Amino acid sequence: MSARILIIDDDTGTLAMLREFVLAEGYEPETARSGEEALVRLDAISPDIVLLDAVMAGMDGFETCRQLKQRAGAAHLPVIFMTGLSDTSHVIKGLEVGGVDYVTKPLELDVLAARIRVHLGNALATRSALTALGTTGGRLIACDDSGKITWSTPDARHFIDEQGFAVADELYRLVRDMVLADDDARRILDCGEQRFQLAPLGRTGADEFLFRLSRTVEGVEPQLLRQSFGLTPREADVLLWTARGKSNKDMAEILNISARTINKHLEQIFIKIGVENRASATAAATRVLYGPT
Repeated sequence: MSARILIIDDDTGTLAMLREFVLAEGYEPETARSGEEALVRLDAISPDIVLLDAVMAGMDGFETCRQLKQRAGAAHLPVIFMTGLSDTSHVIKGLEVGGVDYVTKPLELDVLAARIRVHLGNALATRSALTALGTTGGRLIACDDSGKITWSTPDARHFIDEQGFAVADELYRLVRDMVLADDDARRILDCGEQRFQLAPLGRTGADEFLFRLSRTVEGVEPQLLRQSFGLTPREADVLLWTARGKSNKDMAEILNISARTINKHLEQIFIKIGVENRASATAAATRVLYGPT
């Protein structure tokens, strides 16, 4: 299937010329005579790249691009600005709102064709990378340098939808705070009976940050063991330290109780879990604490 190119220009002559040019290059053209029209039709068109006139009546190209980039799934859509303005301030503005390139009118079509090929190739590589991340699993979230979420893997989107508004709002706040504070410390997100860790993975671009959201039991291990096996608080502590490989002597010092008491707790733990030895108890605890995320 050929790439779909959305052409946005309020000049009918330019629009017709570019439509013929796009067809001649083997692409599928879609046209819009204003930024407003383009935004209304964007989801239905699903373009692979956008050619955008910077100076239009009503909503100009810069505002069109800014709003376009806020749409779900459009953050990585390449936008090439077209204008007769070559002033440096306009070039900078075009890039600041999300444009990837800038060509001046009158258009040199062979140059425009080359730039379209380059940016379509880059966009394809980006989509392939995002698809690979999504199919390999994992809750990955990316945001821009203002802390606004730009994309996420299917697992992350499913998690956010499943948790509801309150948790999603807290997640977005954590992401924003971490980016604005330029802080690489991990954060904990409480989701009822489960806790998740939000870990920064660094920059993936000049203005893009990547995070991993994963289940964590940090700070709630004893509670999980109590709930899973019907243990007393002290039995949960003993099982936790057993799972961490501590001897009875070590646990006696850590928990400030006698080794004899440790043995008594272990006897009750084995009965409640339905195992016969420390190794089996450790395996059962590990499944609860570090099983599927």
